[in-house]
Amino acid sequence: MTSTIGPGADPAPKPKRRTFTAEYKLRIVAEYDAAPAGEKGAILRRERLYSSHVIEWRQARDAGALTALTDHRTTPARPKKSAAELDNERLRTQSPRSSRSSYNVHAVTMR
Repeated sequence: MTSTIGPGADPAPKPKRRTFTAEYKLRIVAEYDAAPAGEKGAILRRERLYSSHVIEWRQARDAGALTALTDHRTTPARPKKSAAELDNERLRTQSPRSSRSSYNVHAVTMR
């Protein structure tokens, strides 16, 4: 019997982390809070969540609604600069060097 997978290959694909929208989080927290004590576990099992998810989302909701529910790990730390801003920044950093080198070239040719 031969195997199609090599000896060092990992047969299982790498699991992908789930992401949840702010609307989904708010819906689940509201449903969880409205459920009677015996049915809260059923909601968690149905959605394949942990109670820590609901606790974290509830705290985020109470702290600042939808803005606090955005995933800060995936949002950019700084907004992307436009091409014009990148060119301007590059030219500003090159400007002193290029003027100095042109001064040196001018000084050498004047001797």
